[in-house]
Amino acid sequence: MSQVKSKSKLFSRFTIADGNIQLRHRVIMAPMTRNRGVPLSEGTPEAPNRIWLPDEVSAEYYGQRASRGGLLITEGIPPSIEASGMPQVPGMFDPSQAAGWKLVVEAVHAKGGFIYAQLWHAGRATIPQMTGLPPVSASATPWDDDEKFPFRTPFTKEKIAYRDYPPIAMTPEHIERTIDDYVRAANMAMELGFDGVEVNGGNGNLPDQFLHSNINTRSDDYGGSPEKRCKFVIDLVDALASAIGAANVGVRLEPCGLYNHTRGTERVETWSFLCQQLKKAHRLSYVHFIEPRFDRIESEKEKEGFYKSWSLPEVGNSYFRKIMGDTPCISCGGWDDKNVFQAMEDGLYDGFVFAKWFTSNPDLPERLRNGTPLQAYDRSRFYGSWDGREKGYTDYPFWTGSKKQDKSIAP
Repeated sequence: MSQVKSKSKLFSRFTIADGNIQLRHRVIMAPMTRNRGVPLSEGTPEAPNRIWLPDEVSAEYYGQRASRGGLLITEGIPPSIEASGMPQVPGMFDPSQAAGWKLVVEAVHAKGGFIYAQLWHAGRATIPQMTGLPPVSASATPWDDDEKFPFRTPFTKEKIAYRDYPPIAMTPEHIERTIDDYVRAANMAMELGFDGVEVNGGNGNLPDQFLHSNINTRSDDYGGSPEKRCKFVIDLVDALASAIGAANVGVRLEPCGLYNHTRGTERVETWSFLCQQLKKAHRLSYVHFIEPRFDRIESEKEKEGFYKSWSLPEVGNSYFRKIMGDTPCISCGGWDDKNVFQAMEDGLYDGFVFAKWFTSNPDLPERLRNGTPLQAYDRSRFYGSWDGREKGYTDYPFWTGSKKQDKSIAP
């Protein structure tokens, strides 16, 4: 065992949920879309299936990655059909979905772990062929290129361009209904035994769309200034805190994000105000920051646009973390066995969130603790599998002391 690694602060205890949950280490599993749900019905061209369920295979996947005192965050869970952004993603809006999620919770708790349900609304990042409904967003802002929905439609096998189905602008009444959808899903999650919920407020999804001025062009209470663009997210967190308690609510934020064409201006002003209001109003369980991803800058024009939107000397989340004060702050994006230990020693965050390395290393916390080599992941199996749901999902072995036992799949 590597004594240096095993004694790292990465394996010390820390608390979330306003002190109600004590984690035994700081290696956290990220919310990852894996597209492994099972359909409620076979569906037909006239009435395609739109409801996906978790099951025993889902429970095995999460149970494998659970550890004593460790935190897992689920894949993004749609709180409504309208929210669904991808096929084969289990939701939390239909009674048929409850049993599978209960199995997931029980599998994680059986290992002594904790699990938060991430609530995810894709907003305009979906198509009507997926949901049977028009895409929605803060404003009726169409996509400005030919980017296509990443999955083929189930019966015609077409690839659909987002710009061909621009979103409708949500009315205040529609916004209220959507917040109610989140609240119902959060209540359902807590009733099923989840330890809390996380709002996906990044990745270019609906809350993020409200925060970005290039998408949100409203002139009412929900847009027109940094403060007003924050109203939807603030109202949503307020409603969730009222329903299940602020200590049971985490929020994921991405001030530097560019995914799904989030190219807004006044970024520092917007996220500063948002963090100030969240800190002032609630003792949240945690805030989950996504690190900058500059591989998502697709052109010099986009690069120039980002830097015009950024008014701090350095690009990153440290300014917003300071605003959150003693609220636990965790970070996702680019962490591995080479850089996480120094980041922990430097006190950059309270916990570190791993995505791709958790796909192929169900025992990731112990591998990091012991200095064991990490098993390569198969990127082609991240979003579903064409020859069995278990492939690239539940079939990665645990470390046995022999490198021969580990897969040799080039990432």
